[in-house]
Amino acid sequence: MKTGEACNRTVVVVSRNTTLSEASKLMRRHHVGSLVVLGDGERRTPVGIITDRDIVVEVLAADLDFRNMLAGEIMSPVLHTAVEDDDTHETLKAMRQYGVRRIPVVSGSGALVGIVTLDDLLDLLGEELGDIVRAIGNEQSREDLRRRSRASPG
Repeated sequence: MKTGEACNRTVVVVSRNTTLSEASKLMRRHHVGSLVVLGDGERRTPVGIITDRDIVVEVLAADLDFRNMLAGEIMSPVLHTAVEDDDTHETLKAMRQYGVRRIPVVSGSGALVGIVTLDDLLDLLGEELGDIVRAIGNEQSREDLRRRSRASPG
């Protein structure tokens, strides 16, 4: 499956100049644990990501004043993205390699189109495992039916 099919197309975004206070309120309002930071301009190019963990570990636990900090100050310095045509297995390998739980998904031109999380990929894997279990069950039922039809005369 392509990453673009597995990703969530609804992404909450901020600019580098969004305050962390506003960013945390957006996370709460939209029930998300991350925000994609977009660059300046109309292209919707992601330049960073901030997570609830970034705010807690890097700011609050360090006793920094979050009210005066901006998203651009704590966003991940290197952003890893997946292209929507990438295979989900390749995206998962990239997430493992980079040690991230979420990756913004971009179009071929680099514009933001979605975000994929480990939770999304786990849901997909669960569906695939369910399909495997049903295939095994269907095979066993078909064999049973075939045996019964051979055993009965007439």
